[in-house]
Amino acid sequence: MTSTTIINPATEDELQTVEHATVDRVDEAVADALTAQRRWAAVAPAERAEALRRFAAAVDADVENLARLEVANSGHPIGQARWEAGHVRDVLTYYAAAPERMIGRQIPVAGGLDVTFLEPIGVVGVIVPWNFPMTIASWGFAPALAAGNAVLLKPAEWTPLTAIRLGELAIEAGLPAGLFQVLPGRGDVVGTRFVTHPDVRKVVFTGSTATGKRVMAGCAAQVKAVTLELGGKSANVVFADSDLERAAATAPHAVFENAGQDCCARSRILVERGVLDRFLELLEPAVKGVRVGSPEDEATEMGPLVSAAHLAKVRSYVPDDSQVAFRGTAPEGAGFWFPPTVLLPGSRTDRTVTDEIFGPVVTVLPFDDEADAIALANASEYGLSGSIWTRDVGRAIRVSRGIESGNLSVNSHSSVRYSTPFGGFKQSGLGRELGPDAAASFTETKNVFISTD
Repeated sequence: MTSTTIINPATEDELQTVEHATVDRVDEAVADALTAQRRWAAVAPAERAEALRRFAAAVDADVENLARLEVANSGHPIGQARWEAGHVRDVLTYYAAAPERMIGRQIPVAGGLDVTFLEPIGVVGVIVPWNFPMTIASWGFAPALAAGNAVLLKPAEWTPLTAIRLGELAIEAGLPAGLFQVLPGRGDVVGTRFVTHPDVRKVVFTGSTATGKRVMAGCAAQVKAVTLELGGKSANVVFADSDLERAAATAPHAVFENAGQDCCARSRILVERGVLDRFLELLEPAVKGVRVGSPEDEATEMGPLVSAAHLAKVRSYVPDDSQVAFRGTAPEGAGFWFPPTVLLPGSRTDRTVTDEIFGPVVTVLPFDDEADAIALANASEYGLSGSIWTRDVGRAIRVSRGIESGNLSVNSHSSVRYSTPFGGFKQSGLGRELGPDAAASFTETKNVFISTD
């Protein structure tokens, strides 16, 4: 059995060692999950809902502990980490309303009655990334449990601590043994076994597009359901008629939150050419004002990158001869620090414009008109998120329809909510999670014709 030594990214101190699950351990967990799921699916919807509310209450009572774990393990600022732990509670509370509302339909037919039932899929494997360990996990396990499934959760190797704690809280809240299991381990061991095991009937994967393609191919071999939330290179489109002050003030939050380690980060700022200089004047103090420092400090807005390896990757995109417009500051010494950085690339095809850097680096490019803005925003293999800034309602709607992206916001840097659908276009994903229909995505629709002859 292998293991991972967990490193605090702000101090580089060793926290603890987490043992990895083996293939045999995954198989045991699947067997236990099958047994638990059959019993869980037979529980009355109101009782399933109450169990999820107890789980939410257990998370609520543990918010500070979960937040401190995330600070140490992932480097998230304490204020952000508290919000994330509270978000898990809120997601569980929201989907606790689903079991009693998963209602089939009566369809008029000749010679009888036709009805549909929403039946749970069975055992669901949820594979989460290292950038938002708690929140993204909850987006998978909460609706899956609400729909009557069992869940096996594989956290990322670098950031497993909050997932392990959530597994403990589920047991403390009274969820049946085997129903929600956390299996730390390697993606090519635990994750691959989720894909290949015939009794895992759906895989939910959030991570890189390259790995997502392998997950999709493996699931296709068994005609297994899959939801994929993959990479992004989202555009923040600023028109000349917008509130430039507000657009510039919020742009750092759109890209530098979580040190840019966010698939929804608006890492391409596209500005109408006539106001580019003014926008940059407004953006510079906003970027330099981002407070980068110890995640334990209540005033910190941006912490370190997650690991030394990831820091090296981000640095590779900003060599000494880069066209840096301006940048913020970051601590020196121990820790995986990189300052908020704004680039003015000389080409629309520069790799800083096309690649998902996944760090606190943003490019700014001019566009000429509405058509050019849409074309430039769509000049990417990704289509996950984005923002549009304009006072023209008609333009806002036209551009929203024109940009090939699954989640957009107008005059806001935020577009992801657990109460609305979430997912990507193109190579950013497959399927829609979250929102009022998310639990139904963890069911199969069974059609039954009842003859009246």
